[in-house]
Amino acid sequence: MKVNANTMRPGHVLEHNGKLWVITKTAIVQPGKGGAFIQLEMKDVRTGNKSTERFRTQETVERARLDEHEMTFLFAEGDSFTFMDKESFEQVAIPRDIIGDPAVFLQDGMEVTVQSHEGSPLGVEIPGKVTLTITESDPVVKGQTASSSYKPAKLENGVSILVPPHIEAGTRVVVDTATGEYVERAKD
Repeated sequence: MKVNANTMRPGHVLEHNGKLWVITKTAIVQPGKGGAFIQLEMKDVRTGNKSTERFRTQETVERARLDEHEMTFLFAEGDSFTFMDKESFEQVAIPRDIIGDPAVFLQDGMEVTVQSHEGSPLGVEIPGKVTLTITESDPVVKGQTASSSYKPAKLENGVSILVPPHIEAGTRVVVDTATGEYVERAKD
């Protein structure tokens, strides 16, 4: 669909020069002389190449239409993750590089949103927070009770994070999937 270039935001997908580009950064520039323009930093969805394009603010661009499917994570095999469509029960294998770093937080039966274009998956959106169990935790160092002190701990999925001193092995904690940081102690 055609949209004004000045409405593009990071995360939007654009069809330009026969390729799909995901917008990573935008900046509207108003030079002292001449008309304003928008500068888009983009990444090619398929190859990962980066590009910067300038458009006049009143110019129209072709925004790609993405299909979103609610899917359930089934299992991981090597660098491939298998998901099942909740409606058609069709299974899809998606490579790790499409999912990115949050792939370490996928759990069996987790509900995710898979974004695709013309049948090929472009991205997987996992929940913002997950609850995991601490398997290993360093003991508290005496005298290190300041509120800003954190200690290393290992989660059940093997990821290391920093947690407050009162968190011990066996404690369930909430972790932010985007940053991989401790949020709070689980309330269950």
